[in-house]
Amino acid sequence: MDVRVGDVLELKKDHPCGSREWLVLRVGMDFRLRCRGCGHELMLPRSKVEKNIKKIRRTEEPEA
Repeated sequence: MDVRVGDVLELKKDHPCGSREWLVLRVGMDFRLRCRGCGHELMLPRSKVEKNIKKIRRTEEPEA
């Protein structure tokens, strides 16, 4: 799955603050994510995140 730094992920389950959106801060074997609702940051294994992704919203960069 192609997930990049700066993407916004919508996951299947809500965070306790009520938000489902997470900003990707780091990509590798683990993902570092920041909740778009409360700002909480966490690191999760790639396999767990990829399994729970519902939608990926990417900010497209203009082609040069």
